[in-house]
Amino acid sequence: MKSAGLTHGGFYANFDSKEDLIAESCERSLAKLNEGWDKAAGGKNGDLLRAVVAAYLSTSHRDDPGNGCLIAALGSDVARKSPAVRHAVTEGIRPFVELLTRAAPGRTKVARRKRALAIYASLVGAMVLARAVDDPALSKGILEAVKASV
Repeated sequence: MKSAGLTHGGFYANFDSKEDLIAESCERSLAKLNEGWDKAAGGKNGDLLRAVVAAYLSTSHRDDPGNGCLIAALGSDVARKSPAVRHAVTEGIRPFVELLTRAAPGRTKVARRKRALAIYASLVGAMVLARAVDDPALSKGILEAVKASV
C-alpha cells in the first residue's frame, strides 16, 4: 500500500466496513477463479468433467493456495463471517456448480446438479486434506483417489 501512496485509512475508506472489504475480495477472487475453470474446461477436447477435475485436483493448485480455490483455502473461515461475505461466496460458487452440472453424468438436470454438488464437495474436501497433511505421498494419494472416484 505504501508503494501505491495509500495509507490503511485511505484504503479502508473505500468500504463501509471490514466485512464489505472481505465480501468484495471474495467476489473478485471467485470471479477470477471461475474464469480460470472455464478456460481449463473449454480448452480441452473430450470429457469436460475429467478436465475440470484434473485441473482442480492438480498439485499446482494444491501448492498455490493463495491463487487457488477460495473455498478450499478459507471455507471454514467464511462460515463465521457476515451475511454479506457469505452471500458473496454463495453467488461466487454458483458458476462453478453450474459448470460441474453441465459436465456431471445424469439423466436429468436435477440428477446432474446433485452429482455436481457431491463432486464439488469432494474436490474441496480433497484439496483441504491434501494441503493439510505433511506427507507428500499421502497428499498426492488423496488427490488421485478423489480424481479416480469422480
